[in-house]
Amino acid sequence: MSASYAKTVLVVVPARYASVRFPGKPLAQIAGKSMIQHVVERLRDAGSVSRIVVATDDERIKHAVTSFGGEAILTRSDHRSGTDRVAEVAVHVPAEIYVNVQGDEPLIDPAAVDAVVQAMLDEASVHIATPCTAIAVANDIMDPNVVKVVRDFDGNALYFSRAPIPWVRDTSTKVDARHWKHIGVYGYRREALLEFPTLPPGELERVEQLEQLRWLENGFHIGVVETDYDAVSVDVPKDVERVEKLLRERAAH
Repeated sequence: MSASYAKTVLVVVPARYASVRFPGKPLAQIAGKSMIQHVVERLRDAGSVSRIVVATDDERIKHAVTSFGGEAILTRSDHRSGTDRVAEVAVHVPAEIYVNVQGDEPLIDPAAVDAVVQAMLDEASVHIATPCTAIAVANDIMDPNVVKVVRDFDGNALYFSRAPIPWVRDTSTKVDARHWKHIGVYGYRREALLEFPTLPPGELERVEQLEQLRWLENGFHIGVVETDYDAVSVDVPKDVERVEKLLRERAAH
């Protein structure tokens, strides 16, 4: 491990069984492996990572993880968000940096995780970091399921929204506006993560249904790093076929 990655970095993968749209989602079979196994195996290629733990509320998921040689911890079932679940792990497992990677991204790019960690190692003042990628498909700008982010001159998030931000007001002239998709991977320093469950949810989080807005509403800065990774999440059963197709295409190359 290189000197730049000398600090302890723990990746926590929240994995609930009771998904409303896709019950048992972490155990869904994708190309002969459970989805959670795909996630963990890809994370093992991240050079910045010291340890990977799956945080689940279900014995079936824990058993599946341990059966392929992974590490899983049982957490409470009443957490409101994945971040709360990661914070529970942080109480019991010390690390300097925690990375929250969703358990429904079987194509997670290890380089995106490394980029988030490196941003925090490079700048001690960064307590929370997350990646973004340039939006290449115009329809994604208007899609409320694609979360957009805008940043200040220092690369800190100004706002996250399901709305098309920035809004191009003057369409009569050529405006070179770039739109950025937020990727739901987060790095936290221990102190910030442990504080999250105590922070009051705000109006913006309630309206947009985006938990990262809780940080901004409570005065935290979120550093946003640019990556080439465009997340492919499994939200409903039909998404499995899409991921398998992408895996076949990658194997062919």
